[in-house]
Amino acid sequence: MNLRTKVENLLADALDQNPSLFLIELKIGIDNSIRIILDGDQGVLLKDCMSISRAIEHNLDRDEEDFSLEVASAGVGASLKNHRQYVKNIGRKLEVEISEGSHFQGTLTSVDKKGFSLKWKQREPKPIGKGKVTVEKQKTLSYDTIVSAKVII
Repeated sequence: MNLRTKVENLLADALDQNPSLFLIELKIGIDNSIRIILDGDQGVLLKDCMSISRAIEHNLDRDEEDFSLEVASAGVGASLKNHRQYVKNIGRKLEVEISEGSHFQGTLTSVDKKGFSLKWKQREPKPIGKGKVTVEKQKTLSYDTIVSAKVII
């Protein structure tokens, strides 16, 4: 069994023990450097990273494979990559770039398996007369059109 398969199996078992956590990224370099990025429905605590790290490290044999291991939480400014990340951020403000180059900022209002909806307020000219009026806009975006989606802090 190769290192990647071992790590994937150990990680799956560790995440089964911590169902609120989920994998964002697993990278294994040619030098056997293992990098795991996690997120969680209620966030990720240091102790969560430590328990996942221990579950993997204590079950790999350093005599068999020399490796380095890093387990971290998804960064605050990191782009959302997983459906569960969108779900946990409902009600928060996102900055979204779509494949055609447009940018949107709005509050994440709903999420489903295909995409999500944003709502925001915008000033527009009045239909009749001078001046501007504030209108509420809403847009539904599909995941496959998203270049990046980040929570605005």
